[in-house]
Amino acid sequence: MNAPLVSILDDEPEIRAILTEALEEAGFRTQSFSRAREFEAALKRVVPDVCLVDLSLPDTDGLTLVHRLALERGATVIIISGRAQVQDRVTGLELGADDYITKPFDPAEVVARIRARLRSSRSAPQSGQTARFNGWIAHFDRYVLEDESGTETPFSHAEGEVLRLFLDSPKRLISRAQMQDGLGGAAGESFDRAMDVRISRLRTKLREDPKNPRLIKTIYGAGYIFLGDVSWS
Repeated sequence: MNAPLVSILDDEPEIRAILTEALEEAGFRTQSFSRAREFEAALKRVVPDVCLVDLSLPDTDGLTLVHRLALERGATVIIISGRAQVQDRVTGLELGADDYITKPFDPAEVVARIRARLRSSRSAPQSGQTARFNGWIAHFDRYVLEDESGTETPFSHAEGEVLRLFLDSPKRLISRAQMQDGLGGAAGESFDRAMDVRISRLRTKLREDPKNPRLIKTIYGAGYIFLGDVSWS
């Protein structure tokens, strides 16, 4: 089996060199890019296991790129940025990033975060790629929700992880701690707020009444429970 492939997008040569050395010493394969155009062209040839993306890029807006990667390609995305404010972290996670690391960073932390993301993906119950529930079909191979009329609505990789967590444990309480354990990433205010946004977006895509959702219920002070009847294929 090939070692996991990590794509690095950062316009600073020193950062690319540090990350490449640390990741390859840890057993990963790497490819690095200084421009978004080169990075996106490479994605058409091979999809990496993890993308490390800087937000301050010379040829595109990093947040827009992160959103496109998450929504259109279903890529696992970790932001590495000098923007350290909580709001920047929340915005990046809201737009579909799976994790957010601020500069300056310890290369060992980056390696640990990547391993955590990969463990999370591999340890998730392999129920299948298609789930049917309450008139909906979730296609995890294409990252789209399909309603009874055949209309499709895309969802991001990060939203898909939350949805799969619910669909794998229907009618069971899922606490915030269990979500953090299951989804990885750094705990804290930015993680909690990002989860709130992702769940809100899933409810919108499932056309839930925000005041009285039928499928994803909030159990205040405890967590969430998914009330649908789920079958996998």
